[in-house]
Amino acid sequence: MYKLVIILYFVITLLYILFTRQPDYFDSETTIGSIEFKSDSSKNKQILFVSFYLGKSFYEVNAAYPLRRFKQDEKVTVIYDTTKPQRAAVYGWWGYWLQWDEIVGSILIAIILWGVAILLTNHPTEESRLEQLKEPDNKPQRKYS
Repeated sequence: MYKLVIILYFVITLLYILFTRQPDYFDSETTIGSIEFKSDSSKNKQILFVSFYLGKSFYEVNAAYPLRRFKQDEKVTVIYDTTKPQRAAVYGWWGYWLQWDEIVGSILIAIILWGVAILLTNHPTEESRLEQLKEPDNKPQRKYS
């Protein structure tokens, strides 16, 4: 039972990750971009951007991902939608495919649903327990005797 639940969890999570990425993996294209740090005057912080050119157009996209570090002028792969290149993202395992909030959320949802299932089936009533223990009236019969 546990193996089936774990396999089902991973299959659903992988399908969710595969088909919910923005920009869409199947309809997008990639290019090379450059990492730039720009200062935010209101917060006195450095903000991480990736800049790239498509033809003569110049685009800058926020590239700040938790637990991912970049260096100034580092070359990275950028995935973008051809119809909306301003919604591009840095292509990589961490940040594009795997995002910490989705991982934590999916684990919490799985744990909560598992707990609900255990609570609902843990203490059956006496009538249902007797019904499960009694012999069925219509036993399955063999096709050939």
